[in-house]
Amino acid sequence: MVNKYPCFGFAAKMPNIVWWKTCVRDSFVRAGYEYDEETFEKIFRRIYASFGSSAPYTVFSDSQPFLRWAREKGINVGIISNAEYRYQDVILPALGLNQGTEWDFGVFSGLEGVEKPDPRIYEIALQRAGNIAPEETLHIGDSMRKDYVPARSVGMNALLLDRFRTPDAEEWRKSGAIVLPDLVAVKELLCSEKSASAC
Repeated sequence: MVNKYPCFGFAAKMPNIVWWKTCVRDSFVRAGYEYDEETFEKIFRRIYASFGSSAPYTVFSDSQPFLRWAREKGINVGIISNAEYRYQDVILPALGLNQGTEWDFGVFSGLEGVEKPDPRIYEIALQRAGNIAPEETLHIGDSMRKDYVPARSVGMNALLLDRFRTPDAEEWRKSGAIVLPDLVAVKELLCSEKSASAC
């Protein structure tokens, strides 16, 4: 399999810091930059520290309200992410997305050694959710290949967000996927499927 992003796919095969160094070095080489080892180490330490904080990330304005609404309705909320080990305990809390308030459990590739689109990461999520039947779940993602297809392959219901009007979104719709612009629309869809008093 040819991977468009050469850094992905290594997480399960090498320690986290080695993966990051490989990714950063490869990115520099592809961009035409080569540094001596001392300079590379200085630059790498800054990049590694930055991505271990909340600095390079942004939370969409509809995320926290949606997650809190879902949990208030008794929905077990999980996060499935191709993120490294710091995401769960450092980055998400720094962004104000706390386990127990906005989400119940997480499945992070840097901790599990498996990443999307491998269906096993979705099977792990089903186990973490209390061995819930896949047809009782809804996976919300933004990638047909990494989110929708593998979630559906294990029996989950799934839909896609198209926040940035992706050119591929029309093809997603033609293939049968529900495609919505944001989590406000997801809430409206879920409320329309239940009685109005449930929302």
